[in-house]
This record gives sequence, structure tokens and C-alpha cells, in this order.
Amino acid sequence: MDLLQGLALISAVHFLAAASPGPDFVLVSQQTLTNGRKAGFMCSIGIALGLSVHIFYSSLGLAAVLANSETALWVIKILGGSYLIYLGIVGVRSSSGRVRPSKTVAVDISAGRHIITGFVCNVLNPKAPVYFISLFTVVLSPEMPLVQIAVYGAWMMLIQLMWFSAVVTLLSNPGINRRFKRLGSRIDRLLGATMIILGLKVIFTRV
Repeated sequence: MDLLQGLALISAVHFLAAASPGPDFVLVSQQTLTNGRKAGFMCSIGIALGLSVHIFYSSLGLAAVLANSETALWVIKILGGSYLIYLGIVGVRSSSGRVRPSKTVAVDISAGRHIITGFVCNVLNPKAPVYFISLFTVVLSPEMPLVQIAVYGAWMMLIQLMWFSAVVTLLSNPGINRRFKRLGSRIDRLLGATMIILGLKVIFTRV
């Protein structure tokens, strides 16, 4: 498969995967509605960067090892599910009031925290190894140049970033945002509860 064919296939498959509702989508929505547009964008950047980890180990052939190791998947499920539950609890508890950072340093720290939150959420997704081994088995071949693999990886990260940036832009639209703001803490609690449910689902559902 040549470069353009691979890019076309990846574009179709990965866009559908990125647009599917899941922990990343809920997290970006939560961060945007709770902390604003910048928080949503920073979280989206973290999620896109998290893909680099999956792309790296998949290019080394480790995705198959992870996907076929019950122990490895169990550890990832526990870590990933627990992290989602933690994020959900934080969201529910913080719904009663928020403190906006007033200093530039605080804003920078907050931006870094949102990036890390998105990064960890994506990296600890236990379904990722199964997804990437399926995708890379079709697209990649042992003799494929490293540069071509890097192009595929960068393109997937860009697709992920563009999709979630579109979600952030939509949710931060003044008209749409005002409708959500009217519901106030109820939306925060709903998104937090959804994150907790997703975390429990990750832990107790067989990958």
C-alpha cells in the first residue's frame, strides 16, 4: 500500500474512531463547559499527544503483545478505569463552584494540567492496543520506511486534534454555551457521573 492509499484509509477509519463517543469526548466536553475554550483546546492537544504513545509501541510491534496479554490489559484497564473515575469525582465535587486563576503563572500551570489530563486519559485507554493493532496490520508492513510510519502517525494525531478542536469550538460558541450555562452545576454533575460510569465500564467490561 502506497502513502496516499494509506492516508486515505487512515483518514476514514480514524475519523470515525475519533468521533465515536467515549472518555476522550466526555473529557473534552467537560473541560470546555467547565473551564472554558482554552481548557478544552489544551485537553485536545493532550489527547492528540497521547496518540503518539500508541503509535510508537504499535510501530515496534508491541500492540500485538499488549492486546494478547491478559495481565497487561488488566493493568491498563484498572489504571484507565480508576483515572476516569477520579476525573468524574473531581468533576462532581467541583460543580458547586470554580476558582479562576488570576495570575499568568497560574494560567500556565492550568494549561499544562489540562494537557496532562488529556494525555493520560488517552494513553490509559485499554481499547487502544486492540484498535491500533487492527489498523496497523492493514496499513503497515515490515518493510515500510520509518518516515512513512511517522507520516501516518502525525496524520492520525492531526485528525484527532482537528476533531476535538471542532467540538471545543462548537461547545464554546456563545449561544450554545449560554444554554449549557443555564443548567450550571447540573451539567457538571452529569458529565462527572458519565465519566465515573465510563470508568466502571472500562474496569468491568472485557476488552
